[in-house]
Amino acid sequence: TPNPGLSLYYLILLSQGKPRPRPGDLIEIFRIGYEHWAIYVEDDCVVHLAPPSEEFEAGSITSVFSNRAVVKYSRLEDVLHGCSWKINNKLDGTYLPLPVDKIIQRTKKMINKIVQYSLIEGNCEHFVNDLRYGVARSQQVWYLCSDAGFLLNFLGGIGLRSQYWSLYYC
Repeated sequence: TPNPGLSLYYLILLSQGKPRPRPGDLIEIFRIGYEHWAIYVEDDCVVHLAPPSEEFEAGSITSVFSNRAVVKYSRLEDVLHGCSWKINNKLDGTYLPLPVDKIIQRTKKMINKIVQYSLIEGNCEHFVNDLRYGVARSQQVWYLCSDAGFLLNFLGGIGLRSQYWSLYYC
């Protein structure tokens, strides 16, 4: 028999074989061309970075052009916008997660604050990793920079290096 404490949304997830997130879990949301990140807190709700104004939709690619973000407490279902997602604590093998009560305490303390946002140095993946591990790290940025570095070295190797390309190198 279904647990009356489970929302209809999570009953659907369980029927699809998707595990229910636990407090402190990192949620990776697959948008077109990038991933948005959130941290699961409680009661089907997450904390994530969103643009500070209503002109950009939270988690949209256009939101990356802002240099500030607001820390939002939202229902996971509302943050997904129909996109697929998974629990992804992929850095657990590299960094020791903080105790769950400390993760949740640090996370709740950030709700409604305006924070500096940078696609390269302070994006939503940096934000959630800092809350879970105490280390602000983004593998999306690392992969992007690795790919850009490879491309620039390749182009330079065939004689097509430009002084202006270095502006875009991570």
